[in-house]
Amino acid sequence: MKDLKHLYYFEKLLTEVNHDLVRQAQNRGDKAIGAVCFQIPEPLINLPGTFSVRLRAPRTGSLDMGSYYLSSMLCEACRAILERAIEGGYEFLDCIIAPDACAQMNRCVENIEHGNLCNKEKFFVSYSDVPMKNDETALEHYVNQMRIHVLTPLSEVYGIDTSDEALRKSVELQNEVSRLISEMGEYRKEKNPRITGYEFAVFCLATYCCPKDLILDKLRETVEELKTREVDEKPHYRARVVLVGSEIDDPMFIKLIEDAGALVVADRFCFGSLPGRSEIKLNDTEDVLLQICRTYLEWGKCPRFMNTAKINERHTYVDFLAKEYHADGLIYEQMKFCDYWGYERASAFHIMREEYGYPVLSVDRPYNVGTSGQLRTRVQAFVESLEIKKANAEKA
Repeated sequence: MKDLKHLYYFEKLLTEVNHDLVRQAQNRGDKAIGAVCFQIPEPLINLPGTFSVRLRAPRTGSLDMGSYYLSSMLCEACRAILERAIEGGYEFLDCIIAPDACAQMNRCVENIEHGNLCNKEKFFVSYSDVPMKNDETALEHYVNQMRIHVLTPLSEVYGIDTSDEALRKSVELQNEVSRLISEMGEYRKEKNPRITGYEFAVFCLATYCCPKDLILDKLRETVEELKTREVDEKPHYRARVVLVGSEIDDPMFIKLIEDAGALVVADRFCFGSLPGRSEIKLNDTEDVLLQICRTYLEWGKCPRFMNTAKINERHTYVDFLAKEYHADGLIYEQMKFCDYWGYERASAFHIMREEYGYPVLSVDRPYNVGTSGQLRTRVQAFVESLEIKKANAEKA
């Protein structure tokens, strides 16, 4: 297929955290908010006058300093982010807003805070307690935490407008981005998709790492381009898979999977599009913050939600995605030493295979995947097993 016009532009942006669009937004006076987790609803940190930046560590090399201050037994993403902070990679941030969702990431952010690794005069870090289940009591607590630990400090420190009107504007902007990303993602349902999983991941990740209003024009152009994009006559994959798991902030992992023959047709991982790029529906009767928080609790598919209803919901949601996107199998992945996804991956491997009947590949991976030969070999073997299963089913 012909390359998408803006693919290289977004690929280049993703090689840095403090990229051109971040600097452009700050030059006009907007405040850069460091984001580390889905549990802080994006509309709360993308208000008029602010924009969120997903903390990542692209092109990570050594993790020596991050491991020294944390531990070699902690999540590699946390160590890589701390390493980048020690190198001065996040000095442009005006604040970091973190939920008490993952103890390992909290330790990372605490080291950034106490080490004064971001030294702007008004820089602050705010932590909030977020629920571990989805009910009315949890929702009330969530709303209070977001008001006290997100909206109030933004208003008091930087004078940001946190009114209902400002929240609605933020939701409107996010919904426009989400509609465009979702429209791109719909093409992955095609028998011979006109967009690869890698291409989609680049565009989707950019929406978490860039000021949203500064990428809208290129997202719109890409959606229009896809409407008439011609695909190769022969499909460019041997099997279709749903990729499920912990955070993936480097599309090269998806490229590795697709180079091994498995097309990633659905992305049920942290900072993917399902369900994070669905639309937030607001009514005119309830409090806006309440509606936003309720949506994010309903969307939440992180294994830190440990109640039975949420556990079952994660399995049925993956089953739905596999059917909706015509997947042949599932790949469950976790970042090395990620506690939550370590448990989820181990249990889901058996549940999705034994109870739902899907072929499942289960892998743990380093933060910097690169061109891992071991991972490539495992994916290739999985693809071959899917082909054999499909061939046997056709014979039967």
